[in-house]
Amino acid sequence: MILGICGNIGAGKSSLTSILKNKLGFEAVYEAVDTNPYLSDFYKDMNRWSFHSQLFFLIKRFDFLKQVNDGGTIIVQDRTIYEDVEIFARNLFLMNYIDERDWNLYKETFKTLADHLKKPKGIVYIRCSVDTLNERIKKRGRGFENEINRSYLERLNDLYESWFRNFDIAKKLVINGDKYDFVENQTHRKLIIDLVRDFVVSLYDGIQEELFNAKIKGSLLKKKYQ
Repeated sequence: MILGICGNIGAGKSSLTSILKNKLGFEAVYEAVDTNPYLSDFYKDMNRWSFHSQLFFLIKRFDFLKQVNDGGTIIVQDRTIYEDVEIFARNLFLMNYIDERDWNLYKETFKTLADHLKKPKGIVYIRCSVDTLNERIKKRGRGFENEINRSYLERLNDLYESWFRNFDIAKKLVINGDKYDFVENQTHRKLIIDLVRDFVVSLYDGIQEELFNAKIKGSLLKKKYQ
């Protein structure tokens, strides 16, 4: 079962992924930030490198999903492929950093891959204000992120809210990232771990219900044609 960890830049996705791996024994898959050869250049010149950077993330995300075998395991994914498409790439298109021709190619690429995707059973959205995001971005000290401005984060937050509101592929859980600092506050961390654990249990209940319904349906069909 795949559990997607979602949220804007600096929300704490990688940190929460690590916490769930260490405390609950989940298998973790991290975003390919450090291996993206375009990312540093992207923040310096978005007009030049937006399409290349987003295409890299899309391919890497699909490469993971086509290989995943989650039989009996819980895989925690640091950012989902849907965020790449509907938030980050779309935002760059709306800001005219990706032109219409490249945007159409990007969407067609995703559409071609989408039928082969392993979908998450649940997503955890870490919702943070821009002030919180900026504070956490400064704390982690990635040099290339110093180029990120407030308006860029605000646009991403708006797209996140719209996307999350309409997302119906998987069950959803929201964590208030302004209220809970699960990275530095041990009490908050325990609360969030318990919250996610209960959410995962509910996902398993849903899986069992799906299997039960499928079994009953199969039995009824068999009787119909006997």
